[in-house]
Amino acid sequence: MKLYIKNMVSICCKRVVKSELKKLGLYYITVQLGEVEIQKEMTDTQREQLGLALQRFGLELMEDKKSIIVERIKNAVVETVSTPEVTRKVSFSTHIARKLQYHYTYLSNLFSEVMGTTIEQYLIAHKIERAKEMISYDEHNLTEISFMLNYSSVAHLSNQFKKVTGMAPSHFKKLKTKHRQGLDEM
Repeated sequence: MKLYIKNMVSICCKRVVKSELKKLGLYYITVQLGEVEIQKEMTDTQREQLGLALQRFGLELMEDKKSIIVERIKNAVVETVSTPEVTRKVSFSTHIARKLQYHYTYLSNLFSEVMGTTIEQYLIAHKIERAKEMISYDEHNLTEISFMLNYSSVAHLSNQFKKVTGMAPSHFKKLKTKHRQGLDEM
């Protein structure tokens, strides 16, 4: 049985879900971002208990098909930004269409309808937040960051960074307080 969980965007969230499943005696086959496969069907009581337990951590069981697809798109974006080598050989739109097994136009229209923004804008926002994180840690230069985030050039990264944040990456690097958004806030 598959369960879909909203706001499950990190390894910590996966740990929480695994722990709560264990407490309820529910054995999982896989736990991925936003998606859990358990061995047996759940009772209504178990579903309610799991839902309440997850709410304490800002997570939510989802039932609505549209919400599930949108959450799967969001998780695919997070995964792609975290591991961009997945989309180095194919475009993001091709990758996400294959992964979710829907035509990209359908996914794009649904996402825009529900979220009020395009998948592309959402992806760019996540890439810029990841760039901010990498700049803050000061472990990589802009050339490395642009490659790691699948930008065609440093200029492309810099232009998008400035368009989204209003400042150049070099200016952001000089700030004492670096303002970043959490994944759950996007």
